[in-house]
Amino acid sequence: MTTPSTPGDSSLATSVYSLSSKSPTEAEQYKARAANWRFSTLCASVDNKDQYGASSTPIYQTATFKGMDGQYDYTRSGNPTRGGLENHLARLYGATQAFALSTGMTCLDTILRLVKPGETVLAGDDLYGGTNRLLTYLGTHGGVKVIHADTTRIEALRPYLQPGNKVRMVLLESPTNPLLKIADLEGISKEVKQSSPDALIVVDNTMMSPYLQRPLELGADIVYDSGTKYLSGHHDLMAGIIAVKRPEICKDIAFLINSVGSGLAPFDSFLLLRGVKTMSLRMDRQMATAQLVALYLNSLGFLVHYPGLKSHPKRDIHWKQATGAGAVLSFVTGDKALSERIVGGTRLWGISVSFGAVNSLISMPCLMSHASISAAVRAERGLPENLIRLCVGIEDPRDLMDDLEHSLLSAGAITPNLSHSPLSNSRSAELYVSDPEAWILERAKGFKRPSSESSAIDKLVSGVKKGLGFTAVERKTIEEDIVVSAPGKVILFGEHAVVHGVTAIASSVNLRCFAVLSPRSDGKVALEVPNVGVEAEWEISKLPWGLLPVHSNTHKHVADKDLDPALLQAIEKLVHEHKELGKTGINSCIAYLYLYMVMAGAESEGPAVTFTATANLPISAGLGSSAAYSTCIASSLLIAHSHINKPNQDQTRLSEGETNIIDGWAFLSEKVLHGTPSGIDNAVSVRGGAVAFTRAVGGRKGGLDGLHGFSSIRLLLTNTLVPRDTKSLVAGVSAKRLAEPHVVDPILDAIQSISDEASTLLSGQTQVERRDLITRLETLIRENHSHLVNLGVSHPSLEMVVQATAAEPFGLATKLTGAGGGGCAVTLIPDDFPQSSLDALITTLESQGFQPHLTSVGGPGLGIHASSSQKENKVRTSEEGEGMTVPKRVTLRETPIEGLQHWSERVGNWVHT
Repeated sequence: MTTPSTPGDSSLATSVYSLSSKSPTEAEQYKARAANWRFSTLCASVDNKDQYGASSTPIYQTATFKGMDGQYDYTRSGNPTRGGLENHLARLYGATQAFALSTGMTCLDTILRLVKPGETVLAGDDLYGGTNRLLTYLGTHGGVKVIHADTTRIEALRPYLQPGNKVRMVLLESPTNPLLKIADLEGISKEVKQSSPDALIVVDNTMMSPYLQRPLELGADIVYDSGTKYLSGHHDLMAGIIAVKRPEICKDIAFLINSVGSGLAPFDSFLLLRGVKTMSLRMDRQMATAQLVALYLNSLGFLVHYPGLKSHPKRDIHWKQATGAGAVLSFVTGDKALSERIVGGTRLWGISVSFGAVNSLISMPCLMSHASISAAVRAERGLPENLIRLCVGIEDPRDLMDDLEHSLLSAGAITPNLSHSPLSNSRSAELYVSDPEAWILERAKGFKRPSSESSAIDKLVSGVKKGLGFTAVERKTIEEDIVVSAPGKVILFGEHAVVHGVTAIASSVNLRCFAVLSPRSDGKVALEVPNVGVEAEWEISKLPWGLLPVHSNTHKHVADKDLDPALLQAIEKLVHEHKELGKTGINSCIAYLYLYMVMAGAESEGPAVTFTATANLPISAGLGSSAAYSTCIASSLLIAHSHINKPNQDQTRLSEGETNIIDGWAFLSEKVLHGTPSGIDNAVSVRGGAVAFTRAVGGRKGGLDGLHGFSSIRLLLTNTLVPRDTKSLVAGVSAKRLAEPHVVDPILDAIQSISDEASTLLSGQTQVERRDLITRLETLIRENHSHLVNLGVSHPSLEMVVQATAAEPFGLATKLTGAGGGGCAVTLIPDDFPQSSLDALITTLESQGFQPHLTSVGGPGLGIHASSSQKENKVRTSEEGEGMTVPKRVTLRETPIEGLQHWSERVGNWVHT
C-alpha cells in the first residue's frame, strides 16, 4: 500500500503535474466549454505551456537561442515570452494573429507601410495628435495622399469611395480622441468593402480595448491598440498591439516587424501579460466612476462628451458595437483660462497626456496631447481650445468627485446653490451606497454655474468680455511705497555641520539688501533686481492662480511649512521663458512670484506692484544675500496685505510676533531658492545681531539663542567670484557621512566643540580681554576651516585667499563661510592691524581676481521705513533742492551700489527688529 503524500510535500506536486493528459473526448469537451468562456475568464486564463509548470509565463531575457532547428533563434524575430503574450492577445481580439510592438505609434507606423506612394489614406477628422502628426509626415514625405473626413457620417466618406479611387486604407477611431465621436464601424466596413474591396479598414481601438469593443468582428481588417493604456493599466511600460484577421496581412505585418526589429522586449511582454489579466476588473471600476463623473458634469450644465450619457448623439450606434462606454470623457467650459484653472486646481487628478492607468488623469488636449495639430486645423475640425479631458482611474469615486468639485469651485466654474440644502455626511454615504447616480444628481443640486450677466466670480474668471459690459477685476492695491532693507550674514563657525544638528554661529554684517515695493495701475506685477540684471513683468491674470494651495482653515499671513510642488513647477515654467536672466535671476523671480501668489491667496488679492531690490552685499557669495532678499520680499508683501503693520515714526522696534511672521515667510522663500535651507540665514537677516543656531535633527532639540555680549569685530569678506552649488555640497557631506561615519562624525563633534567655545566667548559669559578674545577666535577660525577642508567643501580659490592672508607680513586667520565650494572667505582683522597692511592685503587680493569687502559684524536686522503722511518721501539734499519730491523706486534703481548706504541715510526713519 502506497503512503499518501502529506500536504506541502513536493512529491505531491510532482505526481499531480505528471498525471497523464486528458483523454481525447475530455479534451474536446474542455475545448468546447472554453470556447464559451466570458471575457474576464479569458483575460485571466493564460495558456502557459512552460516545461516546469510555472503559473506565470517566464521571462526569456535572451537575445539569441542555441541550435539550428528550434522554434526560436533571435529575439528580434521571436521570443517565447512575447509569443505567449501574442497568443493570449489573439484570443482576446478574436484575431488570427496578434503582434506585440514597442509602442502604439510603432504599430501605426508599421501598418502605414502597407500603403504605397500614390495611394490614399482616408482618416477621421478627430484623431489622436500623434496619429495626425504621422499622417501629416506621410502625406508630406511619403507620396501618400491623406484625406480627413467626418467618419461619424458614412455619407461623408462616399465621395472618396467612388469607382477608380485609390483609397488603400480607411483609418478609424471610435470613440474618437478627444471629442468621443462615434463611427459606425460595421456600416463603414460594409460600405468600404462594396466600393473599394482592396482597401484595408484599420481601427485604433485604444479607447475601448478588446474588453469593450472588438472591431475585427465588425468587419475591420486590422486593429491596433496602445498597450500602454488599458491593456497594461499601470503606465509602467510602453507597448503596442496589432491584431489581424486575414492571414495574408499577418504575413506582411510579421515581415515588417522582423525586418525593422520593433517587437516588444521580453520583460515588457511579461509586464503587459500580467496587466492584461486584471483588465476587465480595472475597466469595470473605471467605467462605473466615469459614468458618475459624466452625469455630475452634465447635471451642472456643462457640455459633456461621453457615450454613456443618454444625450450623446450617437449613443445607439456605440452600444450596438460596444459593451461599455469606456473611462474617458471630455467637457467644455466655454473659456480657455477657466479650463486652465480647473485643470491646474486638481490634486488627485494628475495632469498628464495619457490615459488608461489605475490613476485618474486630467488634461487640456489642445495644449498637450493634440498640441502638434496647428490651432488653425484644430479650429477647422471643431476642437475647442477650452476642452478638458478626464481619464478616470480606480480611486474611490467620492474622493475624485471631491477633488474635481473643489477645483471647479476654486476656478469659479460653479458656485454654491444657496437655495439647496447640502447632504449630510450620513445621508450622503447612505445614498451613495444605495443609488450612486441619485447621489450624484443630489450632489449636483448643491451647485450652479455662474450667470454671465451678474456673477462676480464669473467676472473674476473671465475678466473683461466683449459685449457683456464687464469691468476689470477690482484688484487689491497699495497706496504708497513700502521701503525695507535686510542685512547679509556671515557664518563664523559651523558651516555644513549645522545641517546635521551641530550649532552654527552666525552674525549679521553691515552690507545690506535694500528694496521698495511700489504701486502700479496696469494689472501687472514686476520685479527689478539690477545686481543680477532682472527686469521682468507678468500679467497678474495670467499667473497660475488655479494651482494655489488651499487655505481653508488657516490664516494666510502664516507661511506654509511645505512648498506646493504643482504651483512651484508652474511658476518655474512661467519664469523659464526669460532665459536671458541666468540662473540667479530666474531663481529670484521664482521666489518672488511664489510668495506673491501664496500670500495673496487669490487673483483679486494680488496687487499690481513693482518690487525693486538692490544690494551692496555680494550676490551668491555665501553671505546670506538670498536670505536678505527673501526677508525684503516677505516683509514688504506682508505689509502690503496688512498682515503686519507698517511701523510709524514713533515706533522703535517691531514686535516679536511680527518678527516671527516675517521669519516664517523668509524661510519659505529660502526653501524655494535652496530646497532644504538650515534656517540660520533668514533668522539672522530678520533679527540681526549674532545667534547660535542649532537645527533639530534626529531627536536633538533645536533652537536659536542670541549672542549679545561682544562689541563690533572687523572682518574682511573676500568674494572669490567662483559659483557654488549649495545643494550638491550639502548632499556631498551627507553622502560622505553615510559612507564613512567613522571619519565624518568626529569632525562634526570637533566643530560642535568649536561652536560651543565661540558661543561662550561672544556671549560675554567669560570675561576675556579684547586682545585674548581676538587671538582665541583666530585659533578657532583656523581649526574650523581645516575641518571643512577635510569634509571636502573648500575650493582652490578659497585656499588661495587663506594662503594670501596667512602669508607674511599679514599673518591673519581665514576660513570659508557659507557653503564653500567657491563663494566667500572671511578673515578676522585685529583691532591693531595697521591700515597700511590692510590696504596692501586688499590690493593683493584684488590682483588675484578677488573682491574684498571690509565690514563689521553684529548690526541690526530687518529695517522698515516708518509711515509718513506723504505718499512719497520728502528728502532734503543740497544736490536736489530742499524738500524736493523723489519717488523712491526710481531713486533706488538708479543708485549705484557704492551709494546705497548714503541713499539709506537720506531715506531715514528706519525701524529695525
